[in-house]
Amino acid sequence: MSEKTHADSLTVELEKIVQEYPGPDGPTDKRVHRVVDGIDLHFVGPAIHMLLGPSGCGKSTLLRMMGGVRPFGVTTPTSGKIRIGGEPCDSPHDDAVMVFQRYANRPDLTIFENVALPFRFSLWRERVPKSEQHGRVKEMLEAVGIGDKGALRPSQLSGGQNQRVALARALVIRPKILLMDEPFGALDAQTRGEMQDLLVKLFNQHPCLIVFVTHDVSEALVLGDRVIVLSNSPAKIVDDIKLDEPRPRSDAWLMSSPVAAMRDRILGKLHESKSHGNLRVSF
Repeated sequence: MSEKTHADSLTVELEKIVQEYPGPDGPTDKRVHRVVDGIDLHFVGPAIHMLLGPSGCGKSTLLRMMGGVRPFGVTTPTSGKIRIGGEPCDSPHDDAVMVFQRYANRPDLTIFENVALPFRFSLWRERVPKSEQHGRVKEMLEAVGIGDKGALRPSQLSGGQNQRVALARALVIRPKILLMDEPFGALDAQTRGEMQDLLVKLFNQHPCLIVFVTHDVSEALVLGDRVIVLSNSPAKIVDDIKLDEPRPRSDAWLMSSPVAAMRDRILGKLHESKSHGNLRVSF
């Protein structure tokens, strides 16, 4: 097999994705609940792609498919194909890392040990020489602003600091693909803004392909190179918007009439598709 280029490896493709789950009475129930309805998407990096839609519309389901996360006892996807770097993806992929809203830091480990956790697994022990691992962890702790917290435990940090730990752990291996499932959704507005700024800084330092799930219209416009708008479940694509404004995006731009028009366009598309849910708009 010929070696792929870096650009070739930074692609994620979803082709005609349908996801259905059994009815409430289990596998014998002939009724099915369709949550994703024929999605076609092509992600190319480095870039930040935002998957925006109301809660429960199927965004996280799509993200988990891209990460190769398969629920027990359910065929995922029901039909369609997922490819990473042109190759079929039906299990966890070595080059794709996920970050969740629940940051899942291990309470029995120090902050330094939590960030270094990937190096306990053979894949990353082999990819990153032992001589580099300690330095990478220190570098990431400094990059996310908690360089002085390495000896502490997660219980000694705030929610925002713990999310910084989770982000550092994902980025310490310098993934080609970063899949983020509403990672800042549980944070207060000020901390959420700080984390958005931090993500932009880290992306500029270590560009990769990011797919970021959110139900926050403002967050999508602050972060995204592209905003893909999904309808209520079963999820369909109702809009796909490209943003050319450089990041970080100024307050003046965020309050401008073009941004207001994009926001109204997104909300209008969701209204047309009869979507509902807890969408958030902060400007």
